Amino acid sequence: MTGSAFFSTNLLLAYTAYFIGTASPGPSNLAIMSIAASHGRKAAMMFALGVISGSMFWATVASLGVSAALIAYSQFIIAIKIFGGLYLLWLAFKSGRNALSTTAASALQVERTPTLRSIYLRGATLHLTNPKAILVWVSIVALSSNSAGSAHGALIAGCAAIGCLVFGGYAVLFSTDSARKLYVRTRRALEGCLAVVFGVAGIKLLAARI
Repeated sequence: MTGSAFFSTNLLLAYTAYFIGTASPGPSNLAIMSIAASHGRKAAMMFALGVISGSMFWATVASLGVSAALIAYSQFIIAIKIFGGLYLLWLAFKSGRNALSTTAASALQVERTPTLRSIYLRGATLHLTNPKAILVWVSIVALSSNSAGSAHGALIAGCAAIGCLVFGGYAVLFSTDSARKLYVRTRRALEGCLAVVFGVAGIKLLAARI
C-alpha cells in the first residue's frame, strides 16, 4: 500500500470519527475517571485497556465483514442489547450504593479494592456488551474506503493508538493527587452522578430499537 493510500482522506476521517467518539464524555470515560480517582492510576489503566480491547474486538469483527451478518441476525443484537443494558444498570446500582455511604471508608467496605484482572474484565465487558459499538465500527470501517486488508490493518492500528492516548490520558489525569483529593471531597456527588449516567444509559439501551 502506498503512502498516499495510508494517509488517505477517508482514513483520516475514520480516525477523526473514532477520536471524537472516544474523547466525548460517556460511560467508559466516566468510569475511568472514577476508578482513577478512587483506586489509582494502575487500576484505571487496566480498565482503559479492557475498554480498548473490547473496542478493537468489534473493530476486527467489522473489518472482516462479520458485523454485517451479526446485524442481520437480530436475535444476537437484541441479546447483546439486553445484557448490556442490565450490566449498565448493575453499575448504576453499585455507584448509587457507594454514593449513599456516609464516608469513604464505608464505601470501601461496600466494594473492596478490585483486582486488576477484574477491573480489566469490567472494562472489556462494558464495551463488548454495547451493541451500538458494532454499528459505530461498521460506519468507521465504511469511512476508510480502501477495502484492502492492509487498509483495515492501518485503521485498527491507528484507532488502537488513539484509544490508548485518549483513555490512558483520562487515567493519568484523574489519578493525580489533586484529582484524588477532589474525589475524596466530592465522592458522594460524583458517585451519584455516575449512578445517574449509568442508569440513564442502561434504560436508553434497553428501550432503544436497534
